[in-house]
Amino acid sequence: QSCHRPAGQRASQEPGSGGLPEGVEYIPTRKKGKNPMKPVGVAWYSLYARTRLGYLFYQRQVKKARERYPHGHSVPQPYCFPGVKILPIPVLSNNYSYLVIDTGSSQAAVIDPSDPLAVQAAIEEEGVMLEAIFCTHKHWDHSGGNEALCQKHNSCRVYGSALDAIPQLTNPLADREKVSVGSLTFEALATPGHTVGHMVFVLDGGPFGSPPCLFSGDLLFLAGCGRPFEGSPETMLASLDVAVGLGEDTLLWPGHEYALECLTFASLLELDNSALEQKLQWAVQQRQEKRSTCPSTLGEEQTYNPFLRTHRPELQEALGLWQGGGEDPDAFRARVLKEVRRRKDLYQAT
Repeated sequence: QSCHRPAGQRASQEPGSGGLPEGVEYIPTRKKGKNPMKPVGVAWYSLYARTRLGYLFYQRQVKKARERYPHGHSVPQPYCFPGVKILPIPVLSNNYSYLVIDTGSSQAAVIDPSDPLAVQAAIEEEGVMLEAIFCTHKHWDHSGGNEALCQKHNSCRVYGSALDAIPQLTNPLADREKVSVGSLTFEALATPGHTVGHMVFVLDGGPFGSPPCLFSGDLLFLAGCGRPFEGSPETMLASLDVAVGLGEDTLLWPGHEYALECLTFASLLELDNSALEQKLQWAVQQRQEKRSTCPSTLGEEQTYNPFLRTHRPELQEALGLWQGGGEDPDAFRARVLKEVRRRKDLYQAT
């Protein structure tokens, strides 16, 4: 595999480029897979998240995905800076795990290892030592490979929130706690909402001349965000604000390939958003060519992601919402977020 090594930290702003560092190439994917959480209701979610039935469903997902995509649902394209390599691993029908490698020591961490066979194959191909698993949350499509990988790699530690029932968790993390893997430094940020213990992990890119890298799990997708199964709109809004606070140049590595669906929905809300229109056209082309849409940047996301635009008057007007007299600004933004979420759920159901 070739490894793209950006020539500089910032690229020219071309339509749909998102200002990604020069040299990024997007990776092919096959047709969009079904989202097992799409028809979710309270009862189904409880079964999926809290019982063995959920694990059995996950195993069925893995089996079907391996049969349908024996080499993964896309061809992974590494993303490199001096000293660090990020390898997206396509798993299940639309998930991504990420193998992050300290190229100097050949030590590595994996984020959300859904399918242990796919992750292990990448580890062996890269010839690295797996030292850490960073698990954003407990859902099986993000944590299902933890046990098998820990059995294979005795020194591997599993990091995540103690508030989520993460399989094989060895090192519970607090908000803002940092973990080193070789010369790599990851910071854990508590971002509850999707689950009560959801965390995202931020790779410090400074030592490698790169922007920060946000591994967002199910908090934030390109033009979308995760459903607040275990939190309120206020909780999810605060978590999204934490992500935005990382800075516009931060690279977003989401847990799923949902871009086309999310952008299409967003285009129904803001008809005159030129950045959104350009990004949607770009994403359509990407998906027609079976190519991935990640990473994006947080700066770009703020121009078209409705879940990050609750403060924008044009979105508020499109939703028919106005701030009440004396209403707290963040309370109003949470009300806007709730309405965007409601409409997105209805859109998904059609």
